[in-house]
Amino acid sequence: MSTYVISDIHGSYDAYMKMLEKIQFSEKDTLYVLGDILDRGPHPIKTILDLMKRPNVSCVAGNHEYMAVSCLQFLLKEITEQNLEKLNPDILAMLLTWQQNGADSTINEFYKLDAPTQKELIAFISDFNLYEEIHIHDRTYILVHAGFENFKPSKPLWKYELDELIWERPDYNVPYYPDKYVITGHTPTMAIPENPRPGYIYKNNRHIAIDCGAVFGGRLACLCLETEEEFYVTCR
Repeated sequence: MSTYVISDIHGSYDAYMKMLEKIQFSEKDTLYVLGDILDRGPHPIKTILDLMKRPNVSCVAGNHEYMAVSCLQFLLKEITEQNLEKLNPDILAMLLTWQQNGADSTINEFYKLDAPTQKELIAFISDFNLYEEIHIHDRTYILVHAGFENFKPSKPLWKYELDELIWERPDYNVPYYPDKYVITGHTPTMAIPENPRPGYIYKNNRHIAIDCGAVFGGRLACLCLETEEEFYVTCR
């Protein structure tokens, strides 16, 4: 029984499947996916559909899931004059932002699904947790997509708003908690200036950054929490 954490798959279905094979993922194991499953890569919906079938997988919301759910619910509606009137500036801004951040592959695959599967998929994504707090051996891990905006050590996790957890980039030089490790995705590790191993998992001040830039010429990374063993698959 092992506990694994992965993040920012971004539609890299082949790399994701290779990773499951590499870690010999079984029904006895648990996998936490820290958001950004969707967009950019060729098969985001195919990846989501696989995750939906696995009861031992828990997904945390990323900013790309947030954008997708907000937009897909609108795109499912019939194009009528009344619905177009509801296309207020906020929805339009979200659609434009999503489009600029790799939405095409998600939209294209989504429209190929039948209507019941589309609704099931939206419901699945809408039910993603905002964070997870888990205990492995003598360590406590907080799993979140991005970081903590307006962070205060005394602030309970449940008081953070969605936007505070899916957009903020951490300051890896400042530890959040003295007795807990925070595992995040969102920021590719090759973009962390102080990282001595760009493109590999970065650990500092009880931060563990696991987005290794799978769709940016980097790698898909996975971390086993029991052993701290790191696994990598190169995306092509």
